[in-house]
Amino acid sequence: MTASGNVIAGVRTFVGDVINGFLEVTHSGFALLGLGVVFGVITLTARPDLRQAGEEELMGWLQARQEAVVGFPMEPAASERAVALNPKELPREQAAVAYWLSKKYRVAPEPLAALVTEAYEIGARTKLDPTLILAVMAVESSFNPFAQSPVGAQGLMQVMTRVHTDKYEGFGGHLAAFDPVANLRVGVKVLQECIARAGSLEGGLRYYVGAANLPDDGGYAAKVLAEHFRLRQVANGRTGVSPAGPVNPPLLSTKAPATPEAAPATPATGEKVALLSGL
Repeated sequence: MTASGNVIAGVRTFVGDVINGFLEVTHSGFALLGLGVVFGVITLTARPDLRQAGEEELMGWLQARQEAVVGFPMEPAASERAVALNPKELPREQAAVAYWLSKKYRVAPEPLAALVTEAYEIGARTKLDPTLILAVMAVESSFNPFAQSPVGAQGLMQVMTRVHTDKYEGFGGHLAAFDPVANLRVGVKVLQECIARAGSLEGGLRYYVGAANLPDDGGYAAKVLAEHFRLRQVANGRTGVSPAGPVNPPLLSTKAPATPEAAPATPATGEKVALLSGL
C-alpha cells in the first residue's frame, strides 16, 4: 500500500471513530435525559406539593405574558367566577353601597355585591374612585348587563364594542361585552383613557359619552357626578341619603379636591350620542 493509501485509510479510521464516539455520547445523553424525565415524573407523583408549585409558577408566567400582550389580567371563564355574593360578608362600606344601589335600582343585592366588590378592586388598581365606577354603571345601564343602546353601546358600562373590540381580546372576544366583569374592566379602561385625554373628570365623562366635540352632553356628566356624590355619602356612612340626592352636588376633579362649583339641576339621560373617536 502506498503512503497516500495509508493516509486515506487513517483518515477514514479517524472519522469513523469520531462518528462512533458521537453516536455513543448522543445515545448516552438521550439515555440520561430519559432517566431525568422518569425521575422527574416519579418525583412529581410522589410530591404533589412540588407539582402544585410548578403549576403555579407556570401559570404565573402565562398570566404575566397575557397581561403584557393585552393589558388585562388573565381571566377565568365567566362560569368559574362568583356572580353573586352575600352583602353581609362585605366590608361595611361596600355592603352599605350594595344595599343602597339594590334598593334604588331594584336589583338583587347579591349580584350587586359582586359588582361592588369588583369595582372596589379595580378602583384600587386603577386609582379611580370605586363609587365613580359604580356611578357610571348606574347612569349607563341601571346595572343591566345586557343593555344595548340604539347606537351600539353594550353592557353594564355601555362600551362601544365595535370601537373597542381589541380590548375584549383578553376576555375571549367581543361577545364578552355582555359578561359583567369583562365589560366593567373594559369600561374602566376606556374611562381612564377618556379622563387622561381630557385632563379632568368632567371632561373625561364628556369623552366617554361621545360628546367631547358637541356643545352639550345632554347633562350626562352632571348626572354621573350627582350619583357619584350620593354614593360617596353612602360609602362614608351617611344614613338616609335620598336616591334623588342634593340638587347641586359639588363637581369632582381628578386633579384637585372637590370644588363648590355646581352641577345642573336637571340632568338628562346618559345615552351615547356619538362614537368615541380616536380611542
